[in-house]
Amino acid sequence: MIHAADIREWRTHDVVDPEGHRIGVLEAVYVDTVSDEPAVVTVRTGLPSRRRLVFVPLDDALLGPGYVKIAYDRGLVRKAPSIGTDDVLPAEQEEAIFQHYGMTYQPGANGERKLARR
Repeated sequence: MIHAADIREWRTHDVVDPEGHRIGVLEAVYVDTVSDEPAVVTVRTGLPSRRRLVFVPLDDALLGPGYVKIAYDRGLVRKAPSIGTDDVLPAEQEEAIFQHYGMTYQPGANGERKLARR
């Protein structure tokens, strides 16, 4: 289990896929609003003039010296839902992240957000 305090220490470290291919740099952590556990991170990708933040689930993520290894292939991550580097994730786009990775999306009982940035 990766704890919120632990993962925040890895901000600005490389994010790599299971094969060790670099995807980008860890930008921010989003927690599950029900459990308050880290659920998703944003990874800064792209060329310096065209940066974006892609969303990646943290299930089965491993921490290493100077990197976070995620369970998803670089190609899948690069096609994931994204936002601009200065943007905020709109609530209505949360479900698309879960669908992209083949995960079940379930908002709160009253339609609350599933993810919150920490």
